Order: sequence, then structure tokens, then C-alpha cells
Amino acid sequence: MKSSYRVVVVGGGVVGASVLYHLAKFGWTDVALVERSILTAGSSWHAAGGIHALNADPNMAALQAYTIDLLSEIEKESGQDIGLHMTGGITVAADPNRWEWLQSAYRIFQTIGIEDCYLMTPQEVKEKCPIMDITGVIGGLWADREGYIDTTGTVHAYAKAAKLRGADVIEHNKVEELIQRPDGSWDVVTEKGTIHAEHVVNAGGLWAKQVGRMVGLDLPLSPLEHHYLVTDDIPEVAALDFEVPMTVDLEGFTYLRQDQKGVLLGIYEVNHQHWNMDGAPWDYGFELIQENFDRIEKELEMGFNRYPCLQEVGVKRWVNGAFTFSPDGNPLVGPVPGMRNYWLACGVMAGFLQGGGVGKTLAEWMIHGDTEADAWPMDIARYGAFTSNREYIKQTTGQFYSRRFVMTYPNEQLPAGRPLKKAPAYDGMTAAGCQWGNSWGLEVPLVFGPEGFKETPTLKRSNAFPIVAEECKAVRENVGLLDITGFSRYEITGAGAEAWLDRMMASRLPKPGRARLAPMLSPEGKLKGDLTVFNWGDGSWWVMGSYYLRQWHMRWFNDHLEGDVQVRDISDATCGFSLSGPNSRRVLEKLTHQDVGNEAFPIFGCRTLDVGLIRAKVARMSVTGELGYEINCGALEHIALREMLLEAGAEFGIREFGFYAMNSLRLEKSFGIWNAEFMQDRTPGMTGMDRWIAWDKGEFHGKDAARQEKDGNTAPLRLVTLEVDSDGADASGYEPIWKDGKRVGYVTSGGFGHTVGKSLAMALLEPDYLELGTELSVHIVGVERTARVIPASPHDPQGACMRK
Repeated sequence: MKSSYRVVVVGGGVVGASVLYHLAKFGWTDVALVERSILTAGSSWHAAGGIHALNADPNMAALQAYTIDLLSEIEKESGQDIGLHMTGGITVAADPNRWEWLQSAYRIFQTIGIEDCYLMTPQEVKEKCPIMDITGVIGGLWADREGYIDTTGTVHAYAKAAKLRGADVIEHNKVEELIQRPDGSWDVVTEKGTIHAEHVVNAGGLWAKQVGRMVGLDLPLSPLEHHYLVTDDIPEVAALDFEVPMTVDLEGFTYLRQDQKGVLLGIYEVNHQHWNMDGAPWDYGFELIQENFDRIEKELEMGFNRYPCLQEVGVKRWVNGAFTFSPDGNPLVGPVPGMRNYWLACGVMAGFLQGGGVGKTLAEWMIHGDTEADAWPMDIARYGAFTSNREYIKQTTGQFYSRRFVMTYPNEQLPAGRPLKKAPAYDGMTAAGCQWGNSWGLEVPLVFGPEGFKETPTLKRSNAFPIVAEECKAVRENVGLLDITGFSRYEITGAGAEAWLDRMMASRLPKPGRARLAPMLSPEGKLKGDLTVFNWGDGSWWVMGSYYLRQWHMRWFNDHLEGDVQVRDISDATCGFSLSGPNSRRVLEKLTHQDVGNEAFPIFGCRTLDVGLIRAKVARMSVTGELGYEINCGALEHIALREMLLEAGAEFGIREFGFYAMNSLRLEKSFGIWNAEFMQDRTPGMTGMDRWIAWDKGEFHGKDAARQEKDGNTAPLRLVTLEVDSDGADASGYEPIWKDGKRVGYVTSGGFGHTVGKSLAMALLEPDYLELGTELSVHIVGVERTARVIPASPHDPQGACMRK
């Protein structure tokens, strides 16, 4: 063991070994892995070792596909047998809704490049898996790249490959303390002495909580128990001349794979059980938890009915081991906001399936400062401090575990960890019929229904459809009121604020009393935000964006702070409402003595106004594409502001609306949003954000890369608007787009445009297919539909309504 390394990875499971390997592969060879016991001593040794190409989250599916492709490479490079059995896999559905979901998912997998999958009839399922009883099965989804591996061999393969590239693996050496030096580097205090490291990676697995607490972090993680059994030899399996494929039974909560001449059957039981929520005991390693047959009885019965041969053989061994889960089931990866050179690679529930991708992502992040793929689905910044609450962790991790094989509809609202954060006017809006969604712990309005209304989860148009149509009509023809507490707000002050913002934003900064849309770029010219900058004219500036990106954007801001600049997240202290519609000015005029006419208060103006009793920060803008005003107030004024606006708007028939209607209205204007049209793996040229870039201003982050893309016209895809010939369902995102059998793009978001009466989608297309009127096809909930490229902003293309 050396006394100093560039990176110390804490934890010797599959994730830690993968991080070590990728760091060495990408050129950082002065790295070490420190393990308190021996490699695999935790969850890795008893994991079932299944590998699946498919995941409901397209970004995670891509991560898994990378890991699967890497396995044979690691085996060859290390010389270590990993016991790779690529049997193929089947996901079966015995419920019409699940079958519909599988058909839809199949097309989305095509979008992300998973071509080796296809839909199956029940008889085809039976041919691939003869031991399955297909009673009730409607269909299945086959994937070539599924199977299983030897878990211990795989961890050692990563470690050996890393050592061949110069990395060190140090076993039997517990990390006892992490102490940060003033320069940001770390003293890693171990049983065998102190190691100095520039960077530390928490890949602690079952002990990630403790490794986090060494630096004052309480990570949103918890271990849960997980059962599987391995049978004695099964004659029907032994008689086959091929291996039984990996199978997932969505209705039975089970997965199955072959194990020698028997099978392994795993269960994600509904009646979940947490285990040592504060982290595993330090002396735990190769022990198992006592199995609990009563808790898994129902799922076990369904599994034995699905595979009747199990009823005739004995069980060779039971395994009840612990795995670590995050609230949404995805890993916790990346730099910790506010903590220099401390990195996470933990909470990887499916370590052998996702560990390769996690290792690659984190190594890229550490070495290059950015990742090749969009890392948001596993970025630690997707969680805020509120997620460290023990009860929140218990509810959300338990909910994820029990729903591991349960389909979640796009419009389905899950209850765990809710309600937590509420806008002050929450009770009033609830009484008015508001149905709530969730954004980063905050309850946000979706739709305002009549008394007793409850939205039905579905992949198609829900029973909220006609209500949303009414809300859209009110905004387009009259005036609507939207709670905008769910926007993030950052205040930027200091003598260097303007100069700093000018470097951070690719746009020109607004003049005093004005606001401007502002893309923010990484040095590689990729998007880091679609923001709005406000110059209040008194030396203070605001930046507004997406509420759930607060931790992510504050990390970015703080990492790039320089000079006399202070950035403060004021999102919890400031909230407000948006007025939208042709009568919005008339409502506002009733509440203020100040001139809000078109000349005095033009579009993209921002001013301090007296609105009733409230001194408010008001901007003239609206995501709906109508005349509108965003009225920002203090949190304690939110209830009064709503009441005053509703009273002033009563004579105009003011109507509250939610984000469902806003989505429809913004699609009719071809306005993109983050995590749909705009993501951090996309560029200004791809998304049309380049039209906001001030190419002739001074230096800003990403300027050279963005200029190179513009001058070379190299954007591989371009954002367009499509009209879709739909029938009761609309696009939502990642549906593949075809031209003459060739995949030429994919949907970024979609919905129904209630004003124009058309199903709309925004999509990224290859440059050869951008011409207006180009006929295409797109799969909507698995069914192929005709689509065509139409001009942007199908409603009010000249923007006259916003400028009235």
C-alpha cells in the first residue's frame, strides 16, 4: 500500500471494482481500491447475477446495454472466467394493460438502439421456455442480450483488469475515517495507516451510509431483504439441449434463470422488509438473513404455478440477502454538491447489470468534468436534503422494491413520501379540485377537476382529457391562473454579478427592467440549462428554471463561482402565480395603480409592482404563448395573492389550470422544456437553442464548441414539430420515428393540442427529413401512426397573442 494515490475507491464490490477499472482504462492509473474484508464481501457474492438489457428508463437501459457489452471484454482482458451465460430473456405479460405496455416499451427500446428484441406470442414463449405454464399469458418480449454471470468471478475480472492497467487493490483494510484537508484532498484513515488521496469515491454498497456519514452526509439509501431459491436438478431442465432463458413474470413478481440442471427463482415481494436502515454492521460480510416464508408465500405460490415443475423438486438452498436501494431505484453517482473531490458510486441495486455503466460514467465525470451520456437519472443532485429523512427513505425505497415488476403509468401518482412540501395556497387549491403531482418533493397542480374527480392511470388519454380541454380554452380565450411555486429561482448579487452571468450564459444579458431566455452550456458545448435571466435594474439579478434541478444547478453555479458574486437559492422563500390569456392584463390592472399597458410594460419586461396589498416581482411572459404575467411574491403572501387574483378575475371568468394544460398549450407553441427537448447530452444546434446565443459577445462557457457545431453544421439531429394521426393516445417521449422502414429520429415529448385540435409531438429528426410536409410514421403505445413535419408553433405562429 502506497501512502498516496490520486483516487481511493472505498468498497470492493462490483461497482467499486468497475470504477477502479474505468479510471485506469481512461488514464488515471495512480488509483487504489480499499476493501475492509475481501472482494465481493457484501451484496456482490450472493447476488443472483442476472443481466437484462431492458429497463423502463431509456437512459438506464442504455447504461445496462453498455455493461452487458463490456462483460466479455472484461473477461478477455483479465483472463478471469466470469461464467457468462447469454441465454436470452423473456418478459411475459398476462394482463392486457401490461401487454400494451410491453408493446410500447419494445418500440422505445428500438429508439435507444436495442435492436435484438422482439414481441412474442404465447406459443413462442412456450417454445423458448418449455417449463413455463403459459395459461393466461398474452405475450412476451424477447431480448437476446440477457442471461446471467458468476458474480464472484465478475468482480475479480474487473479488479484484475484494473491491476493489469496499474491500479492497486488493497483488501483486509477497513476505512475508519475520512478527513478533508484545506486544499480539498483527503486523508483516508485506515486500519493499516493513512492514505493521502486527491479524490475519494464512496462505493461502499451496504456500508455506503457509514462512508457517507464520515463526511457528514446522510444518503437517501436503505438495504432491503431479497429472497431467491435454487432448486435441485429438474428432469425437464436436464432434458433440454439449450439453457432456459432468463424470464420475468410481471404478474407474479418473480424472475427465473437456469442454475446447472435446476433453476434459480427470485422474488420481489409486495410485503417488503427493510434491513439495518443505518447500514450493515461492519463485521457483516458473507452471512445471510434468515428466510421468511410467510412474507413471500403469495409470490412463491404464483411462481410455482407459473413453473409447475418446481412443485416436484426440492430446494437446494435459500438465499435471503440485503441489497441497497435508493428512493427511485437508480444509483447515486457523481460529485456531492458542496463537497470537493468526494464522489458517489453507490445505491446500485442491480450492480452486475449497471455497474459497468456506473464505472464508466463516474470515471468520465472525474477525469473530463462531464459524461458522454446524460447522467441525470443517477446523479446525486436529483435528490435534496429532504430525502435524507428516515421515514421518507423508508416509504420510498419500500415502494420501489414492491413495485419492481409493477408497471407505473406516465400519469400515475405514487403515494410514498407525500405530501411533503406544499405551496402555501395548497389547501385552497385542493378545495378548488386540484389534483396534485410531485416535483422534487413539492406538490404541483396537474388539473382542476369537479368534486369527486380522480384521474385514472393509463397509457392513453385519461378521464382528465376533457377537463384539460376546458382549462386550455379558458387560457386561450379568457384568463387562466397557474401556481408557479414549482419554478426554481436564484438571486445573483455582488459587484461581479453581471460579468459572471455573462460568462455563464450563452445569450446576451437583458438590460435593466428586462428578462431574456438564456441557454447555459458546458465547456463541451452541451446544454446545462434552459433558463430565464431577469435584470431587476437595482443591481440584483434572478435566474429561473426547473424546480427539480435546484441541487444540480446550484452545484454548477458554485463550481464556477469567481469574483465578488453571491448566488442564493430563493425557491423556498419565493413563489407566485402566472396569469395567462387575453384578459390577463385586465385582471392585473384592477390590482395595481401602475401602468401595465403594452408600451409601459412590453413583453419580456420585468418590474416591481404593487399587486393589491403585495409588493411583487412581475415579469411579462408566459409559457402558454398568450399575453401573460408571472407574479412572484413571498411565501407568506401566496395565499393572499391567489385570493386577490381570483377575486379580481371573477368578472372575466378566471379559471385555475394545471401543468397538464400548460403542456398542451406549450406544445402548440413548439416551446421545449427540460428533460424532454432539452437535456445535458444535447447541443444548441440539435435543440434550436442556438437562436438565443449571442455569438458576437465575449467569452462564455461552451462558446468554442458551440461555434464549431454551428460553422460545421454538425448537429446529427434537429428539433421539429409533428402532427400525428392519433386515435385515443398521444406520444409521450422516446417513441421511434420511421421513414420507409428506417428509423430517422424519435419523439422528445407529445400531447394533444386542444386549441388546434391535433395530436402533436416534438421530435429530433435526422437532417434529411426536416422538410415541411415530410410524411413519417411513429409508434404510439406500440401502434404505428402516420405523422408529418409541420411548421413550428401551430397556434399563433407569429406570436401576436403574446405581444398584444
